[in-house]
Amino acid sequence: MMDRVPILKLGDILIVSIQIDLQDQGVLALQEDLADKVVATGARGVIIDITAVEIVDSFIGRMLATIAAISRMLDAETVVVGMRPAVAITLVELGLSLGGVRTALNLEKGVALLNHLEGAQIATAAR
Repeated sequence: MMDRVPILKLGDILIVSIQIDLQDQGVLALQEDLADKVVATGARGVIIDITAVEIVDSFIGRMLATIAAISRMLDAETVVVGMRPAVAITLVELGLSLGGVRTALNLEKGVALLNHLEGAQIATAAR
């Protein structure tokens, strides 16, 4: 049986904490589960916590970018939090800038960023 990554709901934000080494099947399952949950809950934000991820390769980098793209299609912003310095260095060295993926240092800052983005969107719409 394959471990599925739990997806927690905090208000209108979904939180995905990656605690396991994801293989291809696990990533595909996570993408589907998350897309379903974004639609089912009407979430406006997704936070992916990678604090427990020690090693990032191009596969994980592409996974994060893909999840962000899928979420954006479903009207939710994605923020990746908890990136270790070594992981950031590796991503840059691999040439993976994670285009379109916002980052924040920790969960608290990630939630604040999503709230700020929401406020900016409301202000723009009101003009």
